[in-house]
Amino acid sequence: MFRYFPTNYPWNLSVDLAIEMGAKMGEIEEMCAPLMEASKKRDAEGTVAFRETWARMADKLCDLAAEDETKGRLISAGEKYNRAATYYLTAERLQAHGAEGRLALFTRFLEVFNRGTELTKENCVRVEIPYEGTHLSALYVRAEGVDGPAPVLVQVNGLDSTKEMKYRVGLPRMLAKRGVASLVIDQPGTGEALRLQGLPARFDAEHWASRVVDWLEARDDIDAARIGMEGVSLGGYYCPRAVAFEPRFACGVVWGANHDWRDVQKKRLENEGDFPVPHYWEHVRWVWGAKDMGDFMAIAEQVHLDGVVEKIKVPFLVTHGEKDSQIPLKWAQRTFDQLVNSPDRELKIFTEREGGTQHSSFDNPDNAGAYIADWVAEHLNGRIA
Repeated sequence: MFRYFPTNYPWNLSVDLAIEMGAKMGEIEEMCAPLMEASKKRDAEGTVAFRETWARMADKLCDLAAEDETKGRLISAGEKYNRAATYYLTAERLQAHGAEGRLALFTRFLEVFNRGTELTKENCVRVEIPYEGTHLSALYVRAEGVDGPAPVLVQVNGLDSTKEMKYRVGLPRMLAKRGVASLVIDQPGTGEALRLQGLPARFDAEHWASRVVDWLEARDDIDAARIGMEGVSLGGYYCPRAVAFEPRFACGVVWGANHDWRDVQKKRLENEGDFPVPHYWEHVRWVWGAKDMGDFMAIAEQVHLDGVVEKIKVPFLVTHGEKDSQIPLKWAQRTFDQLVNSPDRELKIFTEREGGTQHSSFDNPDNAGAYIADWVAEHLNGRIA
């Protein structure tokens, strides 16, 4: 794990994720060098300082991109917009719920991300899936080199990620090369669903996952018999839950197991384990639509997989980093042990040898992502060569 700030795990997590999304080291140094003292301060004061330097760099890149556009240099402009979007998102992610300007920062991020992918002509389009009188937004990445309907892997967020973050980290690109499409969604409690539509998370993930499968089944470029699901971090709960109760999924993968999130919350109340974001308790109450801590803990009591995983009857891959400091390794073993009705279950622990030992392999996701992409391609009849 790259630790720019010796005493601040959430900030280091954010920097590492930004690197994996395409941040440049010279720009990281310019943004982070003034923040060393701020990284030691309380959440509210420190995160404001973090936002100022990262948003300033994003603003500068947008100005440079606009200059490129006036000269017709659209590829260069798009690449700058892409990095700017990563920096806006990184700044927004660390802010407290309700912080002044946070929503404007998020909408600016979306605008810049969309402009960047448009100018660079990426294999990525934004789509909307009907849901509860509104919609769930997603990024759709086409399979490469496939004639006819393709297999697809639905990919869902964790507690504090977004579809754009998961897209940039690279699993959809890896899958596309293997002949598998991707649908990366902002499910309730994440991304646009939470920020723009006020849709909180729900423990019964199959409720929204079934709507996603309905949408995919109606597409003529998707093979409805080859729809899988992957979840990262808290998605390590959502994904097994959805696959257990939605029989149309052909396989499942967790990138960082999360078998008993209720237990994790109880341990965090005792200051055990690292927090993924500052203002953690405000954030989780916002995500789950809880009015206070008592309400939140009552909701958390439902967020576990005991009695759920046993219902899974399709191939399933459980992955975990051996040095995960957020979610103990024992929960990956628990999920695997309870997959008693899966016809093809696998537990993969990422070690120092291949890298990706931290939470959901954020410290080095390439080898871990390739392992997952190969497994998915093998089980959805894609290609691995």
